[in-house]
Amino acid sequence: MATESTTAPIVGVPPAPSIESLNEQLNNFGISEPLPVFPDSNPTSNPIDVYRCYIAHVLAPITGVDIKLVYPALEWTQSLEKGDLILAAPRLRIPGRNGSDLTKEWAAKFPENPYVHPPTAAGTFLQFYFRKDVLSKLVLSSILGRKSAYGPIDTGKGKRVIVEFSSPNIAKPFHAGHLRSTIIGGFLSNLYESCGWEVIRMNYLGDWGKQFGILGVGYKRFGSEEKLLADPINHLFEVYVAINKIAEQEKEVEKVKAEEKGEKQVCPGLRTAYWLLLKAMEYRGTKGDKRQISNGLTDEEALEFFFKMEHGDEECIAMWKRFRELSIEKYKATYSRLNISYDDYSGESQVSKESMEKAGKMMKEMGISSESEGAIVVDFKPHAKKLGKAVVQKKDGTTLYLTRDIGAAMERYEKYKFDKMIYVVACQQDLHLQQLFMILKLLKLDWADRLTHVNFGMVLGMSSRRGTVVFLDDILADARDKMHEVMRKNEEKYKQVEDPEMVADVVGRTAVMIQDMSGKRINNYTFDMARMTSFEGDTGPYLQYAHSRLCSIQRKAGIPAENLLNADFSLLTEDHATNLIRCLAQYPDVLQNTLKTLEPTTVVTYLFKMTHLLSSSYDVLRVVGEEPKLSTARMALYESARQVLNNGMRLLGLTPVERM
Repeated sequence: MATESTTAPIVGVPPAPSIESLNEQLNNFGISEPLPVFPDSNPTSNPIDVYRCYIAHVLAPITGVDIKLVYPALEWTQSLEKGDLILAAPRLRIPGRNGSDLTKEWAAKFPENPYVHPPTAAGTFLQFYFRKDVLSKLVLSSILGRKSAYGPIDTGKGKRVIVEFSSPNIAKPFHAGHLRSTIIGGFLSNLYESCGWEVIRMNYLGDWGKQFGILGVGYKRFGSEEKLLADPINHLFEVYVAINKIAEQEKEVEKVKAEEKGEKQVCPGLRTAYWLLLKAMEYRGTKGDKRQISNGLTDEEALEFFFKMEHGDEECIAMWKRFRELSIEKYKATYSRLNISYDDYSGESQVSKESMEKAGKMMKEMGISSESEGAIVVDFKPHAKKLGKAVVQKKDGTTLYLTRDIGAAMERYEKYKFDKMIYVVACQQDLHLQQLFMILKLLKLDWADRLTHVNFGMVLGMSSRRGTVVFLDDILADARDKMHEVMRKNEEKYKQVEDPEMVADVVGRTAVMIQDMSGKRINNYTFDMARMTSFEGDTGPYLQYAHSRLCSIQRKAGIPAENLLNADFSLLTEDHATNLIRCLAQYPDVLQNTLKTLEPTTVVTYLFKMTHLLSSSYDVLRVVGEEPKLSTARMALYESARQVLNNGMRLLGLTPVERM
């Protein structure tokens, strides 16, 4: 049998226990002294902050250093041999004293206490080791009590963030860059939302431009109502390819004819500009001379179609709206498979002419832009030489992508009054985003410094089994099929799976997403279907297997969930148990660090580290067949691990499975 995990994803952060209830809990652990709390600490949400608060409170008078400097200087170590927390003496900036001498003095003065063993001086470092009994009680009771809310800390209450991600072009392939943007943007949205931010998920579609003129003409010739309703994105792309092929053939014929006559061809760009000028003259009621200006029949029709769109032609706009709406509905169904939904399907078409004109006027009045050979440009050399120059308005008065982005940013702030806006866009657009951000700063908009570009590298070697054109549905279908092949190799286990298609689909999606998030996002990676669908190594299927195995242990043990919170955690004395608890305790810090780095791999790496610890613990920490109290304590540990793994997977946008 195969089922998906039913634990609900986190939406915001439920209130953490009060400091009073935490002190009451500590009192039950035999710690009567109230815990000191500091402004930047979160001991009610993060068990390790209990230790930081206590150690900083004790060390401040011993070192003579302000507690605000001591608290952040307490850091995790890379290995348990160096302690649980470590403090580097140089971090406290005490002049004229040898760091090694200082740590020895501090270690000697540190009092006996229930939280940590006497600290160890190791050169300029002071090492702190947690006492096992308090650690297990604090961490496991926190996880079992908070469940899906364990990990995130409410740092974003009352704040709003826009995350713009995915942003495919309608009627064009959903390429690798869109895949990465979708996966990374979905994760970042979940991360901010889990930490209390109000998140506006925005999809800024490529839904305007001459390509829609080409598409409109193509649909009139090759469109099928039946195919459009069945699969709008693929059908529109088929139409787009077919009409473009004809347009290219017409241009070749025109070129040959011109060569035969010995005529010099007009530059296509100049010809297009002149054609648009003639159309504008017609629109204003002025006659123009079209002699010797031929773009080829299809190209002319496309330009005319888009020209009509720009001037509000009802028939053309109605067709464009229909293409857009049908595409969005199809996108919604596809995105839902990745556990993604959007609050705002925006696009280039939605940016108002008024906003762009307002931005243009401001740039001119503030001396940011100037005229150059008929076009309006921004010269960044006085501000940032590496940004060069950017055109914000063409000679014919038309706008560019940069112009529309300026207008869009201004409209978004007016509508949402965001505290942060994140653009999840490939690194190929680094210069474009730098120019956009600089223009907004030069316009002296007080929200310009709230913008962040989260960039990423390329996916290499990605193509669909069905051909070189890649749509997101094709990628997910291929992953599902490949996962199905892998599952069939073990006939005995395959027969036990009630719904192999569903499992293959869920685990296939996991495989694609984990491969994408495993490395630093700026790095390129090679799309490797065989590797990512393997159960060996750090892969998505391995994570799903780890989760389903923990669920299996829970079912076989048959211990009621309500018994776990009352388990005797002091029985968890083995090193395997301590190492796993220590790892579970790190999860809130991992999320806080991820908010700084905006790197999905921070969470992915942590989850693999935890599952490796789990894998090495199963033979040592058996549940079934052990003494009841010990079984309950170990089951509480495994359930805590399952909860954290489930929380982390859902944060990444995955759907954990309970049976495989």
